[in-house]
Amino acid sequence: MAVQSNLDKEFLKKIEDQLLEEKARLEKELSQFTKKNPHNASDYDANFPTIGDTEDENAAEVATYSDNLTLERTLESSLRDVNGALKRIEEGTYGICKYCGKVIDPNRLEARPASSACMECKSKFSK
Repeated sequence: MAVQSNLDKEFLKKIEDQLLEEKARLEKELSQFTKKNPHNASDYDANFPTIGDTEDENAAEVATYSDNLTLERTLESSLRDVNGALKRIEEGTYGICKYCGKVIDPNRLEARPASSACMECKSKFSK
């Protein structure tokens, strides 16, 4: 049985609203240079830019595409974190550390709403 969060409804609603706003922002940013993978709804594929046919333009296309791939990975990772937090809110387990099962400090959740680990575990596992 999953541990239930003891966060009040008003706090959870505020966090959920922030997460939904962040999700919309991330999806909008991704849509500017990617398309959704038709076989995996949570995966995006960067579009290869068409700048021109000269050698310099071809080099610019490759450089832009490379930059877009890096940005795509970063945004997808953030979107996965946001979607995970929204799922935990729905399941009633939001605010519980995924490593130790203790309650995550609400100040941490306000600072980073997508957090899934308490500060102690985060510092322990990110070394």
